Amino acid sequence: MKVLSIPEVQTYIQKLICILYEKGYFSYEDDARMYVNDLYDDIKTSLPIREHRPAPEYFKNFVDPEQAEYLEYAVFKKNRRTSWYVFFTTYEDEENGEDIFLVRYIANNHTVAQHL
Repeated sequence: MKVLSIPEVQTYIQKLICILYEKGYFSYEDDARMYVNDLYDDIKTSLPIREHRPAPEYFKNFVDPEQAEYLEYAVFKKNRRTSWYVFFTTYEDEENGEDIFLVRYIANNHTVAQHL
C-alpha cells in the first residue's frame, strides 16, 4: 500500500507549520514543525489501516466530480482538543495490484467539525 497526496495537500502541510507557529499554538517553530511532521508521518504510515467512512456531501466539493462518490475520510486524533480529518480516494495500481491512497484534503475539527 502506498499513501500519496496531491500538490495542494503538500503545500498546505508546509504552510501549516507557519500557521501553527504564527497563531501561537506553538511557542517555537521547531515544535510546530515536529507536530506537523508527526501528523504527516502518521498519515503516510497508518492511513491504510485506519477506520474510514464516506465523506459528507460538503467535502465532495474539494474533488473532481468524477471522484466525489469515492471520497472517504479518516480521523487522526493528535491531542485532547484537536482531531485531523484526512480526505482521500483509493485506487488500485493495475501494474502490481497495490492499493494507492491519494490524500486530497486535510482539515481539523476547529475548522470543519460543523460539516461532519
